[in-house]
Amino acid sequence: MENRIIQYITRYIDLTPEETAIINAQNQIKTFTKDTILLREGAFAKECYFILKGCIRSFYLVDGEERTTALYTENQGVHPVSYLTNEASAYYLSCLEDCVVAISTAEMGKKLLEAVPKLQRVLLQMSSELLIQNRTDLDHFKNLSPEERYIHLLETRPDLFKRVPLQHIATYLGITPVSLSRMRKRITGGYKANSGYLLTKDNFLEKLYQ
Repeated sequence: MENRIIQYITRYIDLTPEETAIINAQNQIKTFTKDTILLREGAFAKECYFILKGCIRSFYLVDGEERTTALYTENQGVHPVSYLTNEASAYYLSCLEDCVVAISTAEMGKKLLEAVPKLQRVLLQMSSELLIQNRTDLDHFKNLSPEERYIHLLETRPDLFKRVPLQHIATYLGITPVSLSRMRKRITGGYKANSGYLLTKDNFLEKLYQ
């Protein structure tokens, strides 16, 4: 599992054997069972995570109903806003599957950067990618119809439909579970199991409204 972290880092920078050993020695790997709450609304996040295995969901409680805002899977970092701002969290983090994660704290991160200063470049790149992804997700949510958001998710993260309960995918897309169920029925035949071919967005929408 530790090798996966090194593989991720070396996408951005080269590491010497000594630096690799330092990073591996600092890693704190933990396993959490499905449905474990990692962060609650109102709590202060002391840790951030890098997912080695599993799926983590962030969600808000609105009038007693859960509204999913993000779904994180392998090789993704989870940096709670509360961790960055030192303010109480407005949302929850929960394990949708049994998860194996590398945990970091502010103190651990400081020590690691002192030992391997070049990691600052990786953190800047990760922050940039996270900002771009959040901006893209927000733009999609504001500018795409529910059908377009659904087909985009099918095209970019098809594994989620096998791993995440549909009621969570529905709230992530901003629709009700009933609407998602109807939408899925309407696109039956849009996927060819043998070739793995997905309809293009234009063809999908054309078929959707026939």
